[in-house]
Amino acid sequence: MLLSDILVYGLMNGAVYAMLAIGFSLIFGSARIINLAHTAFFMLASYAVFYFGSNLGLSPFLSIPVSIILVVLIGVFVYYVFMEPIREHETAVLIVTVAIALVFQEAVLIIFGGHYRGVSSIISGYISPFGIRISYQYLLTLGVVSLALLTVWLLLMKTRLGIAIRSSAQDREVANLMGMNVARIAAATMAISVALAAVAGVMVAPLYTLEPHMWLNPLVLVLAIVILGGLGSVKGSFIGAMILAFIEVTVVFLLPGGAFLKVAIALAIMLVILIVRPEGLFGVYLEGER
Repeated sequence: MLLSDILVYGLMNGAVYAMLAIGFSLIFGSARIINLAHTAFFMLASYAVFYFGSNLGLSPFLSIPVSIILVVLIGVFVYYVFMEPIREHETAVLIVTVAIALVFQEAVLIIFGGHYRGVSSIISGYISPFGIRISYQYLLTLGVVSLALLTVWLLLMKTRLGIAIRSSAQDREVANLMGMNVARIAAATMAISVALAAVAGVMVAPLYTLEPHMWLNPLVLVLAIVILGGLGSVKGSFIGAMILAFIEVTVVFLLPGGAFLKVAIALAIMLVILIVRPEGLFGVYLEGER
């Protein structure tokens, strides 16, 4: 039963971390932007679905898509106003994205206060296959997140936009000389990146406790994942997310009293791997480069 629990919850956490890390890698690969505000969009989406569902009384089938669309629009606005003008200045981008995340955090603190918030499950109940109790909400979240990851993979591999994103990530100058509008491609990538964070945010909102600092811990994990997988590598982000998620879950189940050490242990193992392979597991910009 212990191995089954680790498998179920490891897959669930890994899928969510993968969505966040892939979004982070996409915008870096396409626009060379290290967006430290990425997980703040995850937080905004969680609070948005809380506001639309709990405060306005909208059904989940309406509040979820509205929240995702709203956060994507905010993300595109932030990109055009604050990031795109300074995109070539990496240090300035880092400072600005941290500032944006803090502005979002303070705005949420002012609007919703510092209290812990919760979102009702979209579907209640659970199943018990082989004696493992799994809530329907976990299964729904895992299914939606997996579908979103598959959609992004198909978009990158099978569509003209995906080819353009991968070409821009490989060599922006050549892509520009071939007539591609790299600025528009970067904006589209930003929208996809924020959408991934927003989908993750709305789906885990019923499973997590909402509070204004909830973006910090995922940001640390996302940075660890993309460094472990290789900065800019989509495949590396996915595998890195699964590795750290399973390490986390294993620590929680095997050492319940030391669960607070789960992130520290995951990061320590990441450091060991990086000592052996400094460029990360897949140290390329996008997997299509090889």
